[in-house]
Amino acid sequence: MTEIVTAGLLVIGDEILSGRTKDKNIGFIAEYLTNIGIDLKEVRVVADDEDDIVAALNALRARYTYVFTTGGIGPTHDDITADAVAKAFGVGIDHHPEVVARFKERFQNPGELNEARLRMARIPDGAELIQSATILAPGFKIGNVIVMAGVPSIMQAMMDIISPKLRSGVKMLSDTVRANCREGDIGGPLRAIAQAHPDTIIGSYPFIDEDKKPNTNLVVRSRDPDKLNAAMEAVKEMLKQLHGSTTS
Repeated sequence: MTEIVTAGLLVIGDEILSGRTKDKNIGFIAEYLTNIGIDLKEVRVVADDEDDIVAALNALRARYTYVFTTGGIGPTHDDITADAVAKAFGVGIDHHPEVVARFKERFQNPGELNEARLRMARIPDGAELIQSATILAPGFKIGNVIVMAGVPSIMQAMMDIISPKLRSGVKMLSDTVRANCREGDIGGPLRAIAQAHPDTIIGSYPFIDEDKKPNTNLVVRSRDPDKLNAAMEAVKEMLKQLHGSTTS
């Protein structure tokens, strides 16, 4: 049987929930994982509350192959993700000597390497660092949990570092056709096609087209190219009959 590799995403931060910061990571991670054959199945957003982070993390890591987190590994008092992850795994947390050495090399002026910056060197026991020459404060991987920064550019660099080490499954394939009709006009026939092709996922996505009229894109997804093609042919035949009946 072909392995299906799944993932959950935990977005951490009061600033996301308050609207002060607009999340730019969910879409990137979803597309990135799809492209490497990992299905993102669930996204949760939680505040900077240790108990909430632990509860969400334990629920997600028990359910999915991998859990990715973003946010909460900076230098301020409310950056508590590393502590929450350590608590979830029941391990200790301390300043990682390799990270501290990097910080001392970077911050050589007296007072620069203060307590706040040293918070970013605290890593749960047994975790694997996610770092490079261009990333000062590392992320880390422990068990099936990958902890990353909330800053999009840093998170994206971390994804590039960790992705070669992840298992992946067969990639989800997709094909799209423009329906040139309203979503409500094809709901019934589309449901019948979906039922007849259970190994595919068929979605309808309404939009306003260039003529300012309601229109719909139909997307068929499957891991099996033959089943994808069969379902798409059925969709195109349904649209052909629909437009034939509306123009006759």
